[in-house]
Amino acid sequence: MSSPTMLCTHLIRQKRDAGELTKDQWEFLIRGFCDGSVSPAQMAAMAMAICIRGLNSRETVDLTATMLASGTRLPRVTDRPRVDKHSTGGLGDKVSLVLAPLLAAVGCDVPMISGRGLGRTGGTLDKLEAIEGFETSLSIDQSSDVLRRVGAFIIGADESIAPADRKLYALRDVTATVESVGLITASILSKKLAASLDALTMDVKVGRGGFMPDVEQARELAGRLVEVAAGSHLPTNAILSDMNQPLGEAIGNAIEVNEAIQILRGGTCNERVARVRDLTIRLAAQSLIAVDLAGGLEEAQQMLTRALDQGDAMERFERMITAQHGRLPTSGILSLESRREWGAPVAGWVSRIDCEAIGDAIILAGGGRRRGGETLNHRVGIELMVQIGQRVEQGQPIIALHDDKNAMTPDPTTWVTIEEAPKPMAHLIVEVI
Repeated sequence: MSSPTMLCTHLIRQKRDAGELTKDQWEFLIRGFCDGSVSPAQMAAMAMAICIRGLNSRETVDLTATMLASGTRLPRVTDRPRVDKHSTGGLGDKVSLVLAPLLAAVGCDVPMISGRGLGRTGGTLDKLEAIEGFETSLSIDQSSDVLRRVGAFIIGADESIAPADRKLYALRDVTATVESVGLITASILSKKLAASLDALTMDVKVGRGGFMPDVEQARELAGRLVEVAAGSHLPTNAILSDMNQPLGEAIGNAIEVNEAIQILRGGTCNERVARVRDLTIRLAAQSLIAVDLAGGLEEAQQMLTRALDQGDAMERFERMITAQHGRLPTSGILSLESRREWGAPVAGWVSRIDCEAIGDAIILAGGGRRRGGETLNHRVGIELMVQIGQRVEQGQPIIALHDDKNAMTPDPTTWVTIEEAPKPMAHLIVEVI
């Protein structure tokens, strides 16, 4: 009989050479990765082979089911509709911080199992841990109690919820294997299926600030997510949204919590922050329609807008923070590192924003991870005060950095390309699937 190491090497070679793995083989790999008989180095090699060669639909279904089966499912604790949203991740994407309490405020349960930063994109858990005392690790009994009392929680996947994904997620972050459609699909759906949902809405980011740089790749991922979810009896819809520039004005951890709080407090906001609000409402509306709490898009959006403007969503957010042992400052605004501001070097029209450089700058300053297990500086952040298609005058403030060690860059204005002729901004919603 072959040893586990020899068998694992055979499977890595098989996938490297564009072969297909069976369900039994996926079960062997995932079970071995969880119990230690498949080493992190071997799993990293398999992840790279998958990233290069891909997974077909059957393999993705089998891998998702195997990762789900590595743990348990969350119990149903109320008779309220149970929904969630997941984003493929993008620079400045703080939608989850607003959406979970917003949907809870209009009668849904939102058991949100989220992740940490992956590549250049920040993680929802990292952002919430900028709040003093906030606990992202809750037992099933504890999270069920929060859901029963508040209607929403945001936690990480503990050892009982898709533990295989938790281990693989951390490995992918530091081995340049983030972008695989099959791995992204299995990672997302193994956690969402464990949450025992009635409906799921996917936000698939399109552009330089997300994992999918073009529409065809994003459409492929969205289609795979909807297909695999349907095969697992989870009704799912997907929205492709623009990520050729950061979403909103704030990029970082504490600074993104502050922007989310601004939206939750209702009222008017500038055009950049309004993009976050508008996308949140649209994604939440899809969930309300899916569980028959609204008869159509207009009715759903009106319900959600009222919940924001009347303070209901902010009240739920505060209750969720308290229930998860967090303590917001009296002002509701988290503190940041000292601020430095730069103006536009020339007049003209913003034509491009370098999302890669901005994401790398956050990591360099300690606001993101270069390797697993690193401690973050949650107070690091960037304010981007312009967007593509905007007219700027020479000297007009365009960027501010919050960076205690001045580590980001000597000239952040290079992140913003300004040209003489205007360039239209892409639509926020690219496509609905």
